[in-house]
Amino acid sequence: MPFPPHIVPDGTNSPSLTVEGRSAETLTASQTSRGVPRHGRYGHYLYALTIFLSAFLLFQVQPLIAKLILPWFGGAAAVWTICLLFFQVALLLGYLYAHGLIRLFGVRQQTRIHLALLAASLLSLPILPSAACKPAAAGEPVLGMLLLLTVTVGAPYCLLASTSPLLQAWYAREHGGTDAYRFYALSNAGAFLALLSYPVLVEPYISAHVQAAGWSAAYALVCVAGAGVTLLRRSASQAAPSPEAALTTPWAVRWFWLALPACGTALLLAVTNHLSENVAAVPLLWVVPLSFYLFSFVLCFEGRRWYRRDLFLRLLAVALGGMAYALQPEFVNVSLILLIPLYCLGLFICCMVCHGELARLKPHPSQLTSFYLMVSLGGALGGAFVALVAPHIFSGYFELHVALGACAVLVLAALHRDPQSPFYRARWQPAWLVVVGIALLLNLGLLVGIRRQIADARVMVRSFYGVLRENDFEAPLAAQPQEQTSTPEEAQVTRRKLLNGTIQHGLEFMTPDLRRLPTAYYGPHSGAGLAIRVAAQRGPLRVGVIGLGVGTLATYGKPGDHYTFYEINPQVIELAQRDFYFLRDSAAKVDIVLGDARLSLEQQPPQGFDVLAVDAFSGDAIPVHLLTREAFELYFLHLKPDGVLAVHVSNNYLNLRPVVARAAAWLRKPAILIVNEDDKANGIYRSSWILIAGNADFFFEAPEIKSAAQPLPSATHVKLWTDDYSNLFAILKWRMR
Repeated sequence: MPFPPHIVPDGTNSPSLTVEGRSAETLTASQTSRGVPRHGRYGHYLYALTIFLSAFLLFQVQPLIAKLILPWFGGAAAVWTICLLFFQVALLLGYLYAHGLIRLFGVRQQTRIHLALLAASLLSLPILPSAACKPAAAGEPVLGMLLLLTVTVGAPYCLLASTSPLLQAWYAREHGGTDAYRFYALSNAGAFLALLSYPVLVEPYISAHVQAAGWSAAYALVCVAGAGVTLLRRSASQAAPSPEAALTTPWAVRWFWLALPACGTALLLAVTNHLSENVAAVPLLWVVPLSFYLFSFVLCFEGRRWYRRDLFLRLLAVALGGMAYALQPEFVNVSLILLIPLYCLGLFICCMVCHGELARLKPHPSQLTSFYLMVSLGGALGGAFVALVAPHIFSGYFELHVALGACAVLVLAALHRDPQSPFYRARWQPAWLVVVGIALLLNLGLLVGIRRQIADARVMVRSFYGVLRENDFEAPLAAQPQEQTSTPEEAQVTRRKLLNGTIQHGLEFMTPDLRRLPTAYYGPHSGAGLAIRVAAQRGPLRVGVIGLGVGTLATYGKPGDHYTFYEINPQVIELAQRDFYFLRDSAAKVDIVLGDARLSLEQQPPQGFDVLAVDAFSGDAIPVHLLTREAFELYFLHLKPDGVLAVHVSNNYLNLRPVVARAAAWLRKPAILIVNEDDKANGIYRSSWILIAGNADFFFEAPEIKSAAQPLPSATHVKLWTDDYSNLFAILKWRMR
């Protein structure tokens, strides 16, 4: 997402301009010698402080507000995408406000309007989302999220977005030109400090509500500083407008002002989506790509020619090819050591080229506001494509494929129209044909990858909560199955699995005499399977399951049992009921509650479950709000006194065991770890479950559990998670086992 308030072109790459025989540089120098009144050292410091704080708060609020509302929308990775879209639109509105204020009003009117808006924005503090805004019903939450963000942080964010360009324009007009550019480095320093400090220094140590209160107080300070600058400026005389103010830029160039940042933003959101869907929706994986993205803007517009076209074009070919190759199914579930650097460095190189070419097209400073508007509009369009358009036109996460292909084509177009490029208006030059051929091969490979994913899937559907794919495949039963059946060993048996992104959410044999066998992570010797089988020895059961998947646990149901599944994604319910047999074949009574499990449980009276299984995954991890102290308190409110809580902690990237162990210790409940091994020939996967019992006798009276139980790992290094505090950085697995 572009943040033009912190990008101030210096015009050094612009064509030389002459007016009445004098160069632009001469005009600028003459303007500064006209005796323009200056406010002295303190006025300069006030401008600097206000710009620095506005940039800092602009970036701090993004992961903060997204984290605050994430639990209300099921912990879905798309929450951050919608938040970024909102920030981009708010940034555009802030720019429109700054542009219109300067162009349409005089100094006194600007003062009155800006002071009034600063004062009015304080009424929205503190920026804590109201509980009344929690979604009351399941469904597509995008409009509700945008409305919630608008009400909570819309006014402060728009004014913060307008602060840097507005103050730079004021300063430039009062001081005759280029003095305002010294604030460029300062604003970027504030942005980087905010962005990089959040997952390392802020999130791990400060609760979310304290963060919101601190941010609100800091925003009030920025308003005071902004009011001071506004009042200080009111009596200042203005430098005469430069003769270059009447210059215009061809629309062919303006189109690149729009398209290049749109491509960079689309790549940012698509890469962030890819990481969040396959790992977890956490601020760390939001901030890292955004940092690389912003850093490319800083280098390209810093003015020291960090963007070396020949070098970065070669790197671009490697980055595009590498990311396109890594999108192939063979690279699913690689380690974080490879996954994060590959995509983040690839994103950085692509953005360096997009923003480097954009910097080469930057206009004379007299057209800064128009340039900023086009760049911010391009960012909003790129964000809208990923957040709003792609989910409705693609059945899978194909926006990254499209953005990579578009990047190659757009860069070629920029090179083709640049007189300083070796490919300027080239047609049949061998070198030009080679690069065009590479771009075509890249797009062809991406298209083949998309078609391969679609062809391999029996069903592929997409919603706010992710991409669901069904795949059928055949494999032999290489060992005696879990029950006596008429199916011989070594027979090829059709199996059907459901995947959410790259994470498998269930598997079922399609042969009638095998399809009631519990499979995947829910086999008879899994933690959930053992808990249900042992609890069933007491009599009919009430079982709750958070996360439907394909309904595998319903296969344990017996006459008289009652199973209640909580599922937030209506498409999961549709597929589980239509294409799998676990639910329809279950002997138990089965109910499905649509909506976020925690919100649903909060609205229900105590259910008296004998067993409650927590198995809701977003990406490769249980959503954070289902692992907090408050969540565990809610679970035991719905369990019988001797009931058992089973938490699925299998994970490629996050070590969830100490988090659950810490919660069990805080509850003073006995807990054990159950790990079962792979038996893939019979559809059983290795899984890890933590069982927390209301009564320790449950573990010692059942020999099956006693023999399988493992002690929980030490949790002393992990702080208890609450709705106000969580720290996924501390439990990341950088290497896969």
